[in-house]
Amino acid sequence: MTAYRDKIILLPQNRVWRTYPGGAILDRLAGRENPTDSHYPEDWIASITEARNPGEHPAGEGISQVLAGGQRWNLRELITSDPEYFLGREHLARHGANPMLLVKFLDSAIRLHLQAHPTREFARARLGSPSGKTEAYYVLAVREDITEPYIYMGFQRPPSREALRTLIEKQDIPALEACFDKIPVRPGDTILVPGGWPHALGEGVFLIEIQEPSDLVVRFEFERGGYRLPESARFMGRDIDLALDIIDLTAHPQSEIDEKCRCRPRRLRDFGEGSWQEELIGPQQTDCFRVLRTHLRQPVEKHEGCFHILIVTHGSCTVAHGDERYHLKTYDKVLVPAGLGPIRIEPETQTEIIECLPPL
Repeated sequence: MTAYRDKIILLPQNRVWRTYPGGAILDRLAGRENPTDSHYPEDWIASITEARNPGEHPAGEGISQVLAGGQRWNLRELITSDPEYFLGREHLARHGANPMLLVKFLDSAIRLHLQAHPTREFARARLGSPSGKTEAYYVLAVREDITEPYIYMGFQRPPSREALRTLIEKQDIPALEACFDKIPVRPGDTILVPGGWPHALGEGVFLIEIQEPSDLVVRFEFERGGYRLPESARFMGRDIDLALDIIDLTAHPQSEIDEKCRCRPRRLRDFGEGSWQEELIGPQQTDCFRVLRTHLRQPVEKHEGCFHILIVTHGSCTVAHGDERYHLKTYDKVLVPAGLGPIRIEPETQTEIIECLPPL
């Protein structure tokens, strides 16, 4: 089972059912004749994480089927069978055979449920999970009919714990929304959402979500888009007290969000005229994952020294290793195993690439 070795790993769409509608942009990227919004608004990229969905869903939903050496593979099985090649010796020593990373395309037709995710510490202490769900958004595009794209993020006017309990039990959505300001976003923004912070992505935003590899969530808004959550999908099968323990009730003014959660690029290295790499999210922002952005006007050979997911976000290019050459257009993506070695990237025009990496 070594036909995947020394190969760039191609990542076809891996659509996952969610409780909110969206996905028309993903339909267009897949070449479907009549792109429509549905309950498949996400594409989980190079994922070995299973989705936690209510009701009956396929076993292993969320785990990627990938292409390498002309064959289709289950990515979880590949990594389990050859973890040092895929993840690298140092990563394996620190984290075991777990990529410690989940990346998604997310295309929202409506505002998502008001929700929160546990911190890593809470997940380990209370949920038996090695990962919480600190996450980050890299905004790609906004639907044409949306004039003021936004997210809710952290309470700006937090209620008390008991007041929040009452608002949730009564499902007083106007009062819950009144706890937030709309935080404006636009294409090119990078926003870090710490575990525990209540939040909701606004309607019509297409983005890359980079996160810890879990699907842990408490949703304290029970109906969106005509779908009502069953009780088991509200607080992960537990009671409201668990949700209240997870949700951060600290006041987070917009000035704090702009200072601490809007991630500004830091130049890392130059590749020649008009070509450079910058860090969007690094250890100074979080120890959960890393995000880089590379701008290219000329060919470059590069090696990140670890496995990473490469997503073309502007322009097009050819990615090559040995005799393999793949043409990538905007929003195509590949997985580069730690053991692959350097790859060569040849831009056709000005090309922008997002690289998602595991924690150090």
